[in-house]
Amino acid sequence: MINFFGANSRLHLLKIFIIFGLAGSISVFLSEPLLQLVSIESFISNRFFYWLIRLILIFPIYQFVLIGVALVFGEFKYFKRFFIKFINYFKIY
Repeated sequence: MINFFGANSRLHLLKIFIIFGLAGSISVFLSEPLLQLVSIESFISNRFFYWLIRLILIFPIYQFVLIGVALVFGEFKYFKRFFIKFINYFKIY
């Protein structure tokens, strides 16, 4: 696992997992207020489409939250490559 994630040690690998976990949890938490902010429920009455939109929204939120959490933990350099892959995938410049 250490080689797969490019970690320096087991402690570094643990830190990477904590950052991924926190970023995911915070992204899910932030998606609800963002949907309420745009009043998406007034446009979509079907719960399936509401959850589909929410899941689609979580992915870009996750990328930005991941960078923020990585900054807090001092791992910006490590997680920068994940962010660059995301930007290149969607051709966002």
